[in-house]
Amino acid sequence: MFKPSPSSMKAASKASLRSRRGTQPAKPLLPPLQLYRRILREHRNLPDAQRELGDQYVKNEFKLHKTTSNPLHIVGFLASWQDYLHVVTQGQWHEATLSAELLDKMSPDQVTQLYELMKETETMRQSE
Repeated sequence: MFKPSPSSMKAASKASLRSRRGTQPAKPLLPPLQLYRRILREHRNLPDAQRELGDQYVKNEFKLHKTTSNPLHIVGFLASWQDYLHVVTQGQWHEATLSAELLDKMSPDQVTQLYELMKETETMRQSE
């Protein structure tokens, strides 16, 4: 998965504490490989169509971010996927919504990717 240097991991952990302070008690971030495996394991509890789509999406995202070396990007990536893992584990995945604040923070590429994902899920839903 990620192969950040020891210094970037140290910076990432410091950034994690700074960025998550005040919002909620800081939960330690799972290492990338452990997080990846736990997400795929939790996907086993999803219906087949959602599992297939979710597995492919997770694999692509982790592969795309494999060489990231910026500590803030690493922390943001891992924190977001850890939050996702929590939602899926709690069974709240079909009730989850995206806030306007979070949508405003996304880059145009991220919004496009989200739109493509939405179209794909609607296509899958219609084919069922």
